[in-house]
Amino acid sequence: MTDNPRALRLADRIKTIVATQLDTRVKDPRLGFITITDCRVSGDLQHATLFYTVFGSEEEQAGTAAALQSATGMLRREVGRQTGVRLTPTLEFIPDAVPENARVIEDLLAEARTRDADLATSRTGAAYAGEENPYREPRAEGDALDDEDARTGIDAEDDEQA
Repeated sequence: MTDNPRALRLADRIKTIVATQLDTRVKDPRLGFITITDCRVSGDLQHATLFYTVFGSEEEQAGTAAALQSATGMLRREVGRQTGVRLTPTLEFIPDAVPENARVIEDLLAEARTRDADLATSRTGAAYAGEENPYREPRAEGDALDDEDARTGIDAEDDEQA
């Protein structure tokens, strides 16, 4: 899809027109509970791709696809009449992959939750490989020199004065 503002406006208008016509004028019994999710219009405004979702079984989805195919001419005529563009774009209906993608994401999130739970159970009773706090603590006044300071024989305060 292009970033052409006119194509974006036409896509929104086509989406509205087709959704309204499917709700009010198309009386095909094969047409199930359909939702028009998106519409994309080519840059030359000659082709419109409409994405839709249908709830139901595989047979109901196939019936809805056949009903859309048979109603394409009537829908295109209404789009041309209501938009007033010089050349009416062709309409193509494509099933949207949003439900399948959502299902895959839900499966991945469930797998991540189980891995997190497994990690939490394996973490109980575990001890640190080294010291609990591997960072050197700042020395309080009056403490003995650190190992490094003892080797060099220079106190950190003497370094600051030099």
